[in-house]
Amino acid sequence: MTTQTQTPPTADDTALKAKHAAMWALGDYAAVARELIPELGHVLVDACAIGPGQRVLDVAAGTGNVAIPAAQAGAEVVACDLAPELLDIGRGLAREAGTSLDWRRADAESLPFGDGSFDVVTSCVGVMFAPHHQLAADELVRVLRPGGRLGLVAWTPAGFIGQMFATMKPYAAPPPPGAQPPPLWGDESHTRELLGGRVEDIVTEKRSLTVHFDQPEDFRDFFKRTYGPTIVTYRGIADDPAKVAALDAALTELAREHMDGSGRMGWEYLLLTARRTA
Repeated sequence: MTTQTQTPPTADDTALKAKHAAMWALGDYAAVARELIPELGHVLVDACAIGPGQRVLDVAAGTGNVAIPAAQAGAEVVACDLAPELLDIGRGLAREAGTSLDWRRADAESLPFGDGSFDVVTSCVGVMFAPHHQLAADELVRVLRPGGRLGLVAWTPAGFIGQMFATMKPYAAPPPPGAQPPPLWGDESHTRELLGGRVEDIVTEKRSLTVHFDQPEDFRDFFKRTYGPTIVTYRGIADDPAKVAALDAALTELAREHMDGSGRMGWEYLLLTARRTA
């Protein structure tokens, strides 16, 4: 691989990335990270055996649910994300946790780091939302040193969040040409193909994250209030009460189908670790 050079983005690409950044700044993603998925950060830190002396890049880091535990483990961490609002929140959370790390605004499809700059590269339900999967995968591998460790967590297509996106799809604006569905990163064969022969020692495991809501409607309302993709979908149909009611009912029913009697749901995700070939 060659040293990274910045290719001037097209006007369409610039507009698309601006929309993505704005989407993730909506609502309260910090609440999602804090209340629903905090354990996933520790899952990646443990799976990648992150510790003192390692230089770590967390891509599409959000508010730092991997980056902060990695820094607490003693690593030198760079957390990058497309949405500056999330980085600002992450900085505050890191200060509260007594950790020091570098927060950088960056596009996962064009990372501003040199080849082989990091010992470990991670992404937790983050890079999967980059629209062009191959470009993002190429960047993950490029900035990883030979022999370095890659660790990814992605929602699966068949799991609850994958089904949530499928439920919202008929109500959402069509994706731009070339954009791929985020849950494909949770399909092992798809992600293996993206990484190709540039990594080895690939280990994959489907796991389940336990999430609790008292009622199906509580899940729906929480995501309508906090989660950027859901907020954007509802905004797009706001002038059509029938569609809003239909999506409300569909999301409520989806949650009901996945809840047990105590309000617990299992959200399936793919954990993948690999090592960059020499």
